[in-house]
Amino acid sequence: MTDTTTPAIACQNLWQVFGPGADKALTDALSRSGNDADKAAAELREQGFIPAVQDANFEVRDGELFVIMGLSGSGKSTLIRCISQLLPGTGGEIRIEGENVVGASKKKLTELRRKKLGMVFQHFGLFPHMTVAENVAYPLKVQGVGRKERRARAQEVISLVGLEGREDSFPRQLSGGQRQRVGIARSLAVNPDIWFLDEPFSALDPLIRRQLQDEFLRIQATLKKSIVFITHDIAEALKLADRIAIMRDGKIVQIGTPSDIVLRPVDDYVREFSKDVAKGQHAKVASVMREGDAERGPDDPGLTTAMTLDAALAHCMQLYEPVPVRDEKGEIVGTVHPSDLAAALQVEET
Repeated sequence: MTDTTTPAIACQNLWQVFGPGADKALTDALSRSGNDADKAAAELREQGFIPAVQDANFEVRDGELFVIMGLSGSGKSTLIRCISQLLPGTGGEIRIEGENVVGASKKKLTELRRKKLGMVFQHFGLFPHMTVAENVAYPLKVQGVGRKERRARAQEVISLVGLEGREDSFPRQLSGGQRQRVGIARSLAVNPDIWFLDEPFSALDPLIRRQLQDEFLRIQATLKKSIVFITHDIAEALKLADRIAIMRDGKIVQIGTPSDIVLRPVDDYVREFSKDVAKGQHAKVASVMREGDAERGPDDPGLTTAMTLDAALAHCMQLYEPVPVRDEKGEIVGTVHPSDLAAALQVEET
C-alpha cells in the first residue's frame, strides 16, 4: 500500500522529442526561449525535430483512474510510454511513488515493470501456444514464482475478469473480448500498484466494448489501482475517468473531471470533443451547486452531490403535477407527468 499523500505518478516538465541530437536541441531551444515551451516547440519543429510530448506537468493520485485522450497523433501513447520508461524522455522528471525513474538503470526499470507496473495494450500479445491460465501466469513464472502459487494467483485473476471455465482454452478459441480479458488478467497477475492501459478496448465491437468498460469499472471498484488509461473516445473517457487530460499536438491543454470537460472546456478544441455529449449524463450536481447553508424545504427532492444532472432533473420533476397534452386541433387527449419527460431522456446509470 502506498503513502496516499505521495502521488502514484508525478510528471514535471516532461518532453519527448524525436530526432538525432534531440537532447541538446531541446536544451538549446529552452535556453533561447527563456523556458517558454511553446516557443521552444516551434523552434524544434523548424529544425526538423518532432516534439511528441511538450512540457507535460500532472500528477496521478493514489487509487485514481486518470484518462489521457486526444486525436490520433496527439502524443497520448508516447506520453504513457515515457511514464513507463518504454521510451526514455528527452527532458523533465518522472516520479513513480516519489522515486525519480528518469535515468534509472536497466535492472531497476526491469524490477519496476515486473513488480509495480501492469500494462495492457490494444493488441493483446498473447502467446498462441499457451492456455489462458498459462498466459496469465507467465509474468509470475518470469519472477520465479512456484508452479502451484502462480496457478492459484492466475485462477484468482481469471475469476476476477469473468473467465472461469476457460482456463485451459487457447487464444484461438476465444472471442476478441475474451482475449482482451486474458490480457487484463495477465497484467494483474503480479498485483501491480500502477496500471497502464493504452486503448485496450478500441479494436472491439461497440457492445463488447461497453461490456468490458462496465467490467473494468467493477474491477477498479474492487482493486482501487492507480491507473493511466489512454483513449481517443470521449464517451469512454467520461464513463471511466476520475479526471481527464486532453492532449493536442503533444501538449496537455486541459486537465479536469468529466464535469469540468463537458461544462467548462478551456478552448474550441476541447469543446469540439464534447459538443455531441449529453452533458446531463456526465456532469454531477456538485459541479453546478452553489455552496452554503440551505434549509430543508417542503419540496425537497433528495438531491446528492454525486447525482448526474439528468438524475437530479428527474427527481425535481417528480414534484410537479401532470400537465395536459393536446392534439393538432387543440383538444386535450391526455396528460404527461414532467418526471416521465425527464426519465425518457435519462440513460440508465451504471
